Amino acid sequence: LEQGNQLLISDIIHLKTDKYGSPVEVAMTYDTGYGDERIHSYVNNIHTQEEGTHVTGFRQALTRVLKKYAEESKLLEKAKLVDKDGNMLINPNDFKEGLTAVISVKVAEPQFEGQTKTKLGNSEIAGVVNQAVGEALSNYLEEHPMDARAIVEKVIVAAQARIAARNARANVQRKSPLAGGGLPGKLADCKSKDAAECELFLVEGDSAGGTAKSGRNNRIQAILPLRGKILNVEKAMTHKVFDSEEIRNIFSALGVSIGTDEDPKALNTTRLRYHKVIIMTDADVDGAHIATLIMTLFFRYMRELIEEGYLYIATPPLYLCKKGNVERYMWTDQQRQQFIDEYGGGDEQAITTQRYKGLGEMNDVQLWDTTMNPETRTLRQVTIENAAAADHAFSMLMGDDVAPRREFIEQNATYANIDA
Repeated sequence: LEQGNQLLISDIIHLKTDKYGSPVEVAMTYDTGYGDERIHSYVNNIHTQEEGTHVTGFRQALTRVLKKYAEESKLLEKAKLVDKDGNMLINPNDFKEGLTAVISVKVAEPQFEGQTKTKLGNSEIAGVVNQAVGEALSNYLEEHPMDARAIVEKVIVAAQARIAARNARANVQRKSPLAGGGLPGKLADCKSKDAAECELFLVEGDSAGGTAKSGRNNRIQAILPLRGKILNVEKAMTHKVFDSEEIRNIFSALGVSIGTDEDPKALNTTRLRYHKVIIMTDADVDGAHIATLIMTLFFRYMRELIEEGYLYIATPPLYLCKKGNVERYMWTDQQRQQFIDEYGGGDEQAITTQRYKGLGEMNDVQLWDTTMNPETRTLRQVTIENAAAADHAFSMLMGDDVAPRREFIEQNATYANIDA
């Protein structure tokens, strides 16, 4: 579960006991990242996808024990996370970031609830797990003071980031169309207000953005040019993400808001303005990197839009091949070779080939015909088949830990098609 992540603490915290009435086994650790918690829970070896009272008990113990340690260590006071009345300015979400845990309980007569009957409903199990985890975690913190301090300091950073992000979100929302602050100045909006038929193109660069504006169907297609590579959100704290003007522009253009006091990562899509968000970048390595950065933003902060099927990638052509009056756009080297064989008798010199290095090399008619026209274009829909695998992929490819990324590149370099 922690493959590709750098561990924060020196060892796995592990407990196995039946002293509180039901057998409980828990393994947990923290990594240095600030992604969502990863909890895998089981009852009688059955995976409880909707969690239940055993997970509730675990979270209660985690929050209680770490809060107590943080209070007694005076670290919160030093970080100015205690208000004038002595209340700690941390909440349960601050303890979740970077957490990975596996929880397994054995229950004689389990009561399953939820739509898929994979949520444990036995109320007494919450207390059993709470006691077992509380005792084991307290002992671990006492025996490993350096790890205890590292966890609490991570919680402090998460709390500070949450507070800063809340302030940044308030700033974004004040400037958003929902608050009357207007749409981003660079957005060329469409005329239709029916989100189901509207498309937003996120375009690499002002030059290509200008061509796209000229070539689009302005009734249903909106254009938002992006200035270069956006922030890599996999490496950035939440408040830094919302400090980015380019990212704020994307949120404002979409009409979505993110984060509440209860859940700093909840997404509100009730006023989403487009049901197709299309990433349109150059067909080169830099363009692929920009597309990956944008997908990382959506996966980490707007995953619901991917899950609803709203995110797409445009596929501009690589070549324009000509022979006499015959012109064909080509998306692959194989297609180009077929054109050479058919119209040039296999002689590459017998045809004319234009290699498109960037979107800006096409005029508005060409861009419309090849990449934007709903009747003729090819879009690749971004989907999530396996959330855990996707989470691992983004962490490995876009995160801070270099070693797993280097290993991936070494293993897959022979499959790469790099147009240098």
